Amino acid sequence: MTDDSFDVSGDIFEEPVEALGEEAEFAEADLGIQPVPLQPRQPLPLWPIFVTVSGLYEWNQPYLRPTPIPRPLPLPIERDPIPIPRPQPDPSPVGLEAEADDGAEASLSPIYPWWFQREQLRLDVDGSHPQMQVSGTVYSGFATRVHWIANLSPAGRNRWTGTIWYKDGNTSSFPFTNVVVTTTRSWISSQKRATVDFTGGGASRRRIFRFKSRYFHPVEFEFDRVSNATAVTQINTCDHPNRPASMGCGPLSIETVFRRSGFDVKRSGDNVIPIGSTGTWSDAEMHDAMQTYWSRFANRPQWAMWVLFARLHDAGSNLGGIMFDDIGPNHRQGTAIFSHSFISNAPTGDPNSAAWVRRMRFWTAVHEMGHGFNLAHSWQKALGSPWIPLANEPEARSFMNYPYFVSGGQTSFFSDFEYRFSDNELTFMRHAPERFVQMGNADWFDDHGFQQAEISPEPAYQLDVSVNRDQPIFDFLEPVVLELRLTNISGEPKIVASDLLDDYEHLTVILKKNGKPARQWTPFATYCREPDKVVLNAGESRYGSLFVSAGLNGWDMAEPGIYTVQIATEIDGFDVVSAPIQLRVAPPQGYDEEYVAQDVFNEDPGRVMAFDGSMALESGNAAWQELVDRLPKSKAAVHARICLAKPLIRDFKVLDIEEDASTAELTERSAFKEISAKVEEGAEQLNKALFDNAERAAKTLGYVDFKYYTDSLASSLSGAKSKTAAKSVKDKAGRCLKRVGATYLA
Repeated sequence: MTDDSFDVSGDIFEEPVEALGEEAEFAEADLGIQPVPLQPRQPLPLWPIFVTVSGLYEWNQPYLRPTPIPRPLPLPIERDPIPIPRPQPDPSPVGLEAEADDGAEASLSPIYPWWFQREQLRLDVDGSHPQMQVSGTVYSGFATRVHWIANLSPAGRNRWTGTIWYKDGNTSSFPFTNVVVTTTRSWISSQKRATVDFTGGGASRRRIFRFKSRYFHPVEFEFDRVSNATAVTQINTCDHPNRPASMGCGPLSIETVFRRSGFDVKRSGDNVIPIGSTGTWSDAEMHDAMQTYWSRFANRPQWAMWVLFARLHDAGSNLGGIMFDDIGPNHRQGTAIFSHSFISNAPTGDPNSAAWVRRMRFWTAVHEMGHGFNLAHSWQKALGSPWIPLANEPEARSFMNYPYFVSGGQTSFFSDFEYRFSDNELTFMRHAPERFVQMGNADWFDDHGFQQAEISPEPAYQLDVSVNRDQPIFDFLEPVVLELRLTNISGEPKIVASDLLDDYEHLTVILKKNGKPARQWTPFATYCREPDKVVLNAGESRYGSLFVSAGLNGWDMAEPGIYTVQIATEIDGFDVVSAPIQLRVAPPQGYDEEYVAQDVFNEDPGRVMAFDGSMALESGNAAWQELVDRLPKSKAAVHARICLAKPLIRDFKVLDIEEDASTAELTERSAFKEISAKVEEGAEQLNKALFDNAERAAKTLGYVDFKYYTDSLASSLSGAKSKTAAKSVKDKAGRCLKRVGATYLA
């Protein structure tokens, strides 16, 4: 099938097994693939035949093409040479600058200078699951200058119009906001054209692109198998009776799934990896195997992926597959499928258990390979964006959803599953900037969800993020605390969860340092809480605070630089997304700060800070105490004194284990003991932290936390029968909050 062949979007048997030739023979004989019985191909309609225009187009800057060196001609020349006519471009619309399509004038393949410019266009309006989008990439030499994406609507025969909704890169060099795409259909590839008129932003221009391929990107897969595992890279779609009634029957390969997704798939030589035992596999072992057995392994970005079929992972039979390659600088190059995990256990009473197992092994392979393309789970899309998260798709019949997560379970899932990715996923795979999708390029889940969230057309809530200071600048070592405010803007009372801004399980926090991949902030602990609803009247707000410097990812905001932060939550089925906020972490101001940072920016100090103290993490306490000793006037010392003092103002339980107790004796020779509170010592530390400079403390802690800590201090003093002192603390805190403008808390 050539690039000019027509496309029938519903044709499920685009690539029969026999067409794989030697690959199919190798797969069945050596990889242990269970044979797929062939069914007769249904006849395709002969007329009308539809010529697709979707695919990859290119434009090269004509005037930079080198002039071929003239060869001497025999003399004398008795007559003038006959001039060869050059193709003329289509007339330009009024107000647009025409650019000649000189691409046909030279058939050379020269090496262009670094300043040579070229552009690619990806048109997606017909063929397999068209997304009605067009995207383009402008290159300068070998570097990407800008990437853009536009939604399209039909505007006549072979003509579409649309608005550019996404830009990435040097956007100032690309001011356009609208496109008009006009295509020339032809059975001959070299005659296909896409003319794009760009307008908006005070500029206009025309580009005439030449057709290059009906695929948007190339990719190469290698499937290797451990000798005691089973590989399934192709199935028959109708082997199992639980399937969509409208779906055609026939063989389907993994390669075909990704070809329909827009990729020119090639399959390299496969290997059978010998194994001397039946042991399970760790991530590190699989990574080593990838380097040893994958013929294309390289620590660099490339459109290539390694797929290993192994028997079982160290985690046990409940792990069916994993995108394990997050080791080293280049992620998403390798994935593994565990053929004898739970995916090999058909449900009791299934009408065709063998076909169910083949289908699950096939589904798992494509699912994990989807992660290699940087796709998230269908219900996790809101977790992966530095800007605005995608809406989750918990009911999607997609390779990226879990069959047993949808309503009705796996039976309901497969009754509607058409062996495809969702529209959002296809948009990402086909049109996102190349670095987001290409294997070994952007880290796992970086910049994944760049399209708009599912926001209500009439939003009832507004989420604001602030840092409560004149300039959003944090000192080096100063913990970053954000203040959150959720406001009811609906004009009528609403019922919300009382802990909505404190329950980190339902907050998506994305941090991105300029020039580095985005990271999702992950707290050290999540909580299972009983729902508690409160009424939020029209115009009222609820407040919360968030310590985001450290979490399970480590210290996300330790390095000096500019960071972009955005937070989202979900209420009543709609996403509520804050506007992005930028803040700066200042560089260290001296030797003491650099010295203390070596101990502070570690896991134990991060946990001590996140949990407001510890009686067990001695190294964490020591790091914060050293900061207080060396930098007593710093903003970081305010936070350090609080986490050192908080455990002292209440009785504290710790697990006491005898030093010589063996593992078997731990239960008998260990017990919880209670350390009595040292209220006076703790109160002295808290007073110093909170009231030596109350306004500075309120701004570095955030107003919400400042009130929380002053209330904690007052409560501890009341318990120690110091009611006068407790009242004094509350009065001082109230006056401070009024001075800084936090009357909503005072």
